[in-house]
Amino acid sequence: MATQEEKLPPPSFSLLVASLGSQAMVALGQVPNPLDGKTEVRLDLAKHAIEMLAILEQKTKGNLDAEEARMLEAVLHQLRMAFVAANPGAKR
Repeated sequence: MATQEEKLPPPSFSLLVASLGSQAMVALGQVPNPLDGKTEVRLDLAKHAIEMLAILEQKTKGNLDAEEARMLEAVLHQLRMAFVAANPGAKR
């Protein structure tokens, strides 16, 4: 829980995308879990985070500025490629 001394970043679309992207990266085993420092692949959680970002992309289409749209597209592309690499047995 944040203490009064800790300064939180202001809420923003890019922070939301980065947060969901970070969750997916942890679930893909790309970065350690910040809570316990362990690396674990959880494809179900990764897929969920990626699908959440895809819904966000779909629901905000036409309402984002160019930088926000590029960021979301780039994060989704990176995560989808990492998901495919982590799940070689999946049908394409």
